[in-house]
Amino acid sequence: MDDIKEGLLKRFPHFEPQLIDKIAEASTMRTFNRDEVIMHAGGYFKTTILVVDGLIKLYREGDDGGEYFMYYLEGGEGCALSMICAARNKASEVTGVAVEDTVAILIPLELMDILMRDYKTWYYFVVQTYRSRFEDLLNVIDQIAFKNMDERLLNYLDGQFGEFNTTMLQITHQQIASDLNSTREVISRLLKKMEQNGVIKLHRNAIEKIK
Repeated sequence: MDDIKEGLLKRFPHFEPQLIDKIAEASTMRTFNRDEVIMHAGGYFKTTILVVDGLIKLYREGDDGGEYFMYYLEGGEGCALSMICAARNKASEVTGVAVEDTVAILIPLELMDILMRDYKTWYYFVVQTYRSRFEDLLNVIDQIAFKNMDERLLNYLDGQFGEFNTTMLQITHQQIASDLNSTREVISRLLKKMEQNGVIKLHRNAIEKIK
């Protein structure tokens, strides 16, 4: 219980003290190892997730087995999909995987109605979480509908460099292709073109940002 309170105070300091006490007494804290699947497409949520530390990658799986990257969840964020699916008793339509070792607070779904009703800071947090994820999804739609693959790739790399706060991204061409629902050959060709234009420098299983 004390470690949950500590995690809440660290990442969710805007929660009112009574809310922190309520979550701490009813929830559990869990560490997910890197590459561990946290939520499966088609599975039902038993808890909603608050991320304390680490990073979770969410992606959509197509009927053909392809994948499309949606967004990340990081420390201080909650999983809007688990909240929505819980409220409607629907199965998840996305898969979530820990990009790195991740610590999360798991809140029982039966507590959701009570938190929404009794605690204003939780209500506003849920509304803001929905809004942020909706904006993320609009960005995904914009990328697919209105941008060419070279533009999508550039925006994707910019997002990855920013998310990991680095100029040297450890990633393979195949991983990028999977996230963008493309092929490794297309991604490799576009990356080579970006390197020739002085935007990036390619290394073995890594990409360096030049400008």
